[in-house]
Amino acid sequence: MELRVLIVEGNTREGREGYAESYGVTPAEAYARVVRWIAPDAACDIVHPADAGAALPGSAALESYDAVVLTGSALHVYHGGPAVTRQIELMRAVYRSGVPAFGSCWGLQIGAAAAGGTVARNPAGREIGFARNIAPTQAGRTHPLLAGRPAAFDAPAIHLDVVTVAPQRCSILAQNGLTEIQAAEIMHEGGTFWGVQYHPE
Repeated sequence: MELRVLIVEGNTREGREGYAESYGVTPAEAYARVVRWIAPDAACDIVHPADAGAALPGSAALESYDAVVLTGSALHVYHGGPAVTRQIELMRAVYRSGVPAFGSCWGLQIGAAAAGGTVARNPAGREIGFARNIAPTQAGRTHPLLAGRPAAFDAPAIHLDVVTVAPQRCSILAQNGLTEIQAAEIMHEGGTFWGVQYHPE
């Protein structure tokens, strides 16, 4: 059976065009490549909620997917505005749909904000290049998201913002010296989200 995945691009049109000029693809297209590498028969649809007037899936459409993936973004949750609020509202709809979701970097921040968490500038400063010595927490050592990970690992990362207040039903799965929440599972309104602050893609 074909796997259907909805990929939510976190950037505005300007942001993703700039990214594509540097890397040849947008973040959502890069994620689609990774998904198809893992599951060659996967069908990936991409939506752009940061764009004004973007056609976003309703409840019935969301429920037709097997998974939802949220990309990174150059936006900041605390700046607000329609490009941010549309993504938070879409993630709330994803939670209500019950479709499992995953996100990295901005994706984790949106997953947390949609469930009542807080995102702010990291008081420890920007983490860039690689996040070093990421260590699974006690909960993370047995969680399938981090299966096969060693006691400490490094991962590509570039972010200034972090989840500073976790949502109510959040399990912190990994952390390091710069970022308290490097990986988490969030359960909200019948949905489950797994997210990482680093960039596994």
